[in-house]
Amino acid sequence: MVTAKPTININEPSIKIYKVIVVGDSNVGKTSLTYRFCERQFLEAPEATIGVDFRERVLTIDGQDIKLQLWDTAGQERFRKSMVQHYYRNVHAVIFVYDVSNAASFDSLKQWIGEVDKHSFNDIPRILVGNKCDVRNAVNTNVAQKFADMHNMPLFETSARLDSQCDNVEAIFLTLAHKLKNQKPMIPRPIASISISSSDNQTTQTGCC
Repeated sequence: MVTAKPTININEPSIKIYKVIVVGDSNVGKTSLTYRFCERQFLEAPEATIGVDFRERVLTIDGQDIKLQLWDTAGQERFRKSMVQHYYRNVHAVIFVYDVSNAASFDSLKQWIGEVDKHSFNDIPRILVGNKCDVRNAVNTNVAQKFADMHNMPLFETSARLDSQCDNVEAIFLTLAHKLKNQKPMIPRPIASISISSSDNQTTQTGCC
């Protein structure tokens, strides 16, 4: 049984906190995907993320409260260069996102996987998400599935825009939460805000990450 709960105090000892980074090219819908999951609605006018956009949501998995801290990272190299070490510090899981209507964003996944391999542990959970399935599909699902299998990742195809796909978006993060439940969580520490930007949420970096 899995239920969603409002965000609660991170200092509560019963909650486990996990840092999840969401990576991929610009304009693949990373911000819309995290917003859909955390706010349960589509972000109508997202702005380009500069640095990192931070969101979180608490789930209850088998009676255990789990907080997913979602770090929605900028796709543009000029914004990421000075921040990359902060992205990958204490990461528990990675979501790779591509745009199913943009073959170039799928081709870039090799570079994103290479970057993750360089800066984080190889045995952390990873998930591949093909976003924008409500538009023309330029990336064949079978090709994407073979790529996901090659890199030992489950594949989800979804649309952050469509309300009808809301359950599918939920399934992405619930799958991740189940994978993370028995891993060692982060130690909660006070959050220190460093940089500002992007959509209607504040962009932050945490002291623990």
